[in-house]
Amino acid sequence: MGGFDDGVRCMLMRGGTSKGAYFLADDLPGDPGERDDLLLRILGSPDPRQIDGIGGAHSLTSKVAVVSAGPEPGVDLGYLFLQVGVDEPIVSARQNCGNLLAGVGPFAVERGLVRAGRGDTELRIRLLNTGGLATARFPTPGGRVDYRGGTAISGVPGTAAAVVLGFENTAGSGTGRLLPTGREVDVIDGIEVTCVDNGMPVVVAAAEDFGITGYEPHETLAADEELRERVQSLRIQAGKLMGLGDVAEDAVPKTTLVAPPRDGGALCTRTFIPVRPHTAIGVLGAISVVTAALLEHGVAGRYARLPEGPRVDVEHPTGHLQVEVELDLSTSPPTALRAANVRTARKLFDGTVFPRPRAVPAPAHSPHPGPYSSTRVDGGSHL
Repeated sequence: MGGFDDGVRCMLMRGGTSKGAYFLADDLPGDPGERDDLLLRILGSPDPRQIDGIGGAHSLTSKVAVVSAGPEPGVDLGYLFLQVGVDEPIVSARQNCGNLLAGVGPFAVERGLVRAGRGDTELRIRLLNTGGLATARFPTPGGRVDYRGGTAISGVPGTAAAVVLGFENTAGSGTGRLLPTGREVDVIDGIEVTCVDNGMPVVVAAAEDFGITGYEPHETLAADEELRERVQSLRIQAGKLMGLGDVAEDAVPKTTLVAPPRDGGALCTRTFIPVRPHTAIGVLGAISVVTAALLEHGVAGRYARLPEGPRVDVEHPTGHLQVEVELDLSTSPPTALRAANVRTARKLFDGTVFPRPRAVPAPAHSPHPGPYSSTRVDGGSHL
């Protein structure tokens, strides 16, 4: 072995309700193809268990953040998000991830890429996937990151320090337009949908139009093969309408099915990535869904109970996510003014990760195993 196969500096972090491997861009190959091959081998893909890597066998825990110095004056950091397939050899850069974004600032301070303030640190971060701009503010007492705090977020046990995220230029993040089809409502497979892109391309539809209540637990949705097939059909057709081309093998657009709130929030959601049900909802995905709910004729607005102020409580399978979205509805199409959210993050480990070796072709004529050979006998067990 040699080069990157001898180990790569890596920090595993929880960001929001996701978990991912964080790397400095300089610690990875510069060629995207070589980089993606390395990341597949580090996370253990393709394999539904990711048993030979550090991936967590789920789309929410098979993620990568690549962090670099600010690409332009006035911007502190660059953040490239990569979604790594679990059981497919796919690495996608077609979307942002607002959850892993929560860990980007603390990671950059830990790596010495930026200097911390003595109380709080606020950084401007270029979202390299889409060109958007975010700010992250987090506590750094004495010039060091402090992950301890009293902020709780649904889907994460315990509490941690708040990371306040603000978003700029989110409209049209992946498609170039807030309303990618130019309409607030489209019809796909006989179902009315709203296609919106305010930080994340999302297709919003009513849960009842899919024959479900929208309150089902994650496990029930995961076991519904017919539902997954319908979601895939919907998003493939929506992808073409949204100008994304053939999205059959891509993670975007996401699909979110909505229902009236039942736990004190503004809207109940069930999200799929791309066809596997999400245990919660992504930050930028929630911003897009709330944007859809604010539209006068959008599907989500029929079910939402919106508050007076900009902060909207989104219900999901494991709790609530609060986001702030402001639109100027006097323009056509509406103009996205701002979006914000509060997340938490925590460093899990820091060290060197070793990628799975590249596959070596088996010899044409393997010798018969002797009595003391290690022989596979039953799905991974060895004698």
